[in-house]
Amino acid sequence: MTGLVGRTLLEPGDGSLGPLLRVTEDRLGPATGYGRHDHRAVDVVAVVLAGSLTHAWEAGAPMSAGDVGVLRAGTGLAHDEVAGPDGARVVQTYLRAADPAAPPSHAVHRAVRGWLDLGRPDARLWVGDDGPGVPDGVVLRPADGPVLVWQVDTSRPSWSED
Repeated sequence: MTGLVGRTLLEPGDGSLGPLLRVTEDRLGPATGYGRHDHRAVDVVAVVLAGSLTHAWEAGAPMSAGDVGVLRAGTGLAHDEVAGPDGARVVQTYLRAADPAAPPSHAVHRAVRGWLDLGRPDARLWVGDDGPGVPDGVVLRPADGPVLVWQVDTSRPSWSED
């Protein structure tokens, strides 16, 4: 595969899932990126399902299959994500920023299994295997990857449509 192929898995534009804005599954060919782009007032949680991906911002942050990157755009940043030599499959979740006035930051959590503390009261992510232990929430089952469960505060944000 060459280039970038993406598909939207979930996009509740009405605010019905509280802070959760959109979930995409992307496939990037070797050394393919999204192109340098800006974010502001959004948190992006990237789960690498296969291959590797480097978040190109500041010193850069390489991620491998099983890793979860948490980008907090806050007041704004320009960045790119670029696949490694074998390409990458990644699920990206976009959430309203936990703190839109904060400076931008990025953290990589290695080989995540179970609950990941995102440091925000309105959303948390569980990563694990399918079966009887999958918790309730917004369940995503990407092909050939772990099950992802988002538990979100579904209170309607001020911008939502009634």
